[in-house]
Amino acid sequence: MRIQPRQQILDLWRSALSVSWDGAEWHWGGRMAANSISDSEQLLCLLYPATEIESLALDRPDSMADDVSSVLSPFGGQTKIGTVVITLLEDYILRNTHRVGPDGEPDGDGEPDGEPIFASGSYLRSADEREPTAVQRDIEVVDSYSMSLTLCLAGLRFLRVYEGWVRAEGRANLIDRIEKLNGRLSARLTAAMTGLVRSFVVNTVEPKSDAGQVMLGMLNQSDLPPKAVAEGITRSLERVRARLRNDITLGQTPDTELDDEELLFECGWSWGLVRDAAPVGFVDCAIAMQPGIADPRPYLYFTVIALDGINDLISQRTRELDLLDEQQYRLAEALRIRWDLTQRYWSTVARFGSDSWPLEDIPWRTSDGEESDYFSLIVSAVLIQDLINRTASDDDLTRAVSIFDELARRGRIIRRTTRDDPAVRMHAPGVRLSLRGTETVDSGPLLQWEVSDFAAVLLKRLLQAARLSSNITARDRLMDLAKSTMDHLEARIITSGRAAGLWDDPAGVFGNGTARETQPSWYMTERVIECLVSADRTFREPPLTSPAMVVRAVELLNEAEHLLNQEMLSVSIDDVSENRITLDRVEENLEQARQLVARRQAGTAFVLAADALRELHKLAYARMDATRAT
Repeated sequence: MRIQPRQQILDLWRSALSVSWDGAEWHWGGRMAANSISDSEQLLCLLYPATEIESLALDRPDSMADDVSSVLSPFGGQTKIGTVVITLLEDYILRNTHRVGPDGEPDGDGEPDGEPIFASGSYLRSADEREPTAVQRDIEVVDSYSMSLTLCLAGLRFLRVYEGWVRAEGRANLIDRIEKLNGRLSARLTAAMTGLVRSFVVNTVEPKSDAGQVMLGMLNQSDLPPKAVAEGITRSLERVRARLRNDITLGQTPDTELDDEELLFECGWSWGLVRDAAPVGFVDCAIAMQPGIADPRPYLYFTVIALDGINDLISQRTRELDLLDEQQYRLAEALRIRWDLTQRYWSTVARFGSDSWPLEDIPWRTSDGEESDYFSLIVSAVLIQDLINRTASDDDLTRAVSIFDELARRGRIIRRTTRDDPAVRMHAPGVRLSLRGTETVDSGPLLQWEVSDFAAVLLKRLLQAARLSSNITARDRLMDLAKSTMDHLEARIITSGRAAGLWDDPAGVFGNGTARETQPSWYMTERVIECLVSADRTFREPPLTSPAMVVRAVELLNEAEHLLNQEMLSVSIDDVSENRITLDRVEENLEQARQLVARRQAGTAFVLAADALRELHKLAYARMDATRAT
């Protein structure tokens, strides 16, 4: 189907309000009990597109688009929508901040004490038959830090612009609320940034260890001696190693032996605060000091989640609005370095060697020996993000198209499922990641994290790659795959109940007698929102034009302008005949065509030039007829 981000976002907003807003109160939670992550995801479904897409903005009531105000009319009129958004953000902060009574003890009805809650709650799964304990439900993961970071930034962006309108309108009752909310969102943002800093890890391994052998085996696509592969990847990552050693000082973990160049290494984000991660001394909140328990090695899924959040943090929009204070700028710089080096590392590893890329050897194997097509997709996602920030070669993108095509086939996006197809488990219930270290908490079971967003991750990266591509054939294939993936996701929309129009109902695609879902998954719905925002960005880029089309358009323009000049030689300046009107119209079209060539719309310029030639030919033919008649 055709991807229509604006209309699809508005439809999604309408469905989200149907299930979340009863006219007076916002209902948190969906298929799973509400937690800090699902609260962020639920609110981001509204705020993320509203702060990323100018035409969907909610922060300037006087210029709000009519279709936007119509869809959000359950909140009230245009001037009331912003007030409701403020109320939702206040409620979000209150729900996800520790509350204490007069005696200083925890009290659910007490006053917020400023310490943010990042508990994962109902999103955690047990690896055995035991249920996670109540204490384990409070365990924090990188998803919560990253989603909170994105939501807090979206909230601060909204408030920055909306406050100007409020002051201009003299609405004093809102100004105090906005100022308090700004402070609370900023405090949560600081805590989320600190959590991401302390969840970053560099893992060094011996080449002869089990992990080292897995890493070398994944990298060795040319059947070289292991020592040669180790030496080659060491050379390729020399600058990354040097910067990790010299530039990463904040929140670092001990026992990282980057000085020993005989060791292999990997970097990225673990699932949560890393065991023995150093405190962040200049931040005054609990998360800066509390001990970590996460296994000190990178997890691909959590690495991409962290990179996406940091991408929002270091965006031009954040810089332009000057949303960060001095402490946050320091944290943001630390995260930017980690963001840059992590992308460089995985991009280098994914394309290592002179023949086949390791990334082309699907499925990807992680250093702990686990392998999955999903991991190949995640490494592809990091690669595309890295290519966005650097100059991508045509070869890089052409090979990436082949990888995405293969993943779409293996993920049953463009290929039918078979009986008892193992690929279905990647979508439902999803890939399970063991959160090593959680078994040490409260004598509970080892916990797992379930990821079922294969199709959404694929769609987002296809759209990003299409925006990056300068090759018409590659871009056409990427957009074709994106449309097929959107078809797949459309088939998974919930079709009945109050949540109709939201995600996720895998039975809509995979069937197999599975019960149809009627409650929304904010986890999946938020990721579809991210895809639609990416689609909006892609469609706003100028269309691709082949050099051959530019040459042909210029050739037609030159011929048309020459013929026009010939016609004008025999036309008086005072002529007001139909012929002169036609020549003026041709001249105007040719001027537009020239401008379109400069704006990389050679196809449209070609059509205008061809129309001009047709008009000029008609005039010349008519003149010949008149000459013959006399």
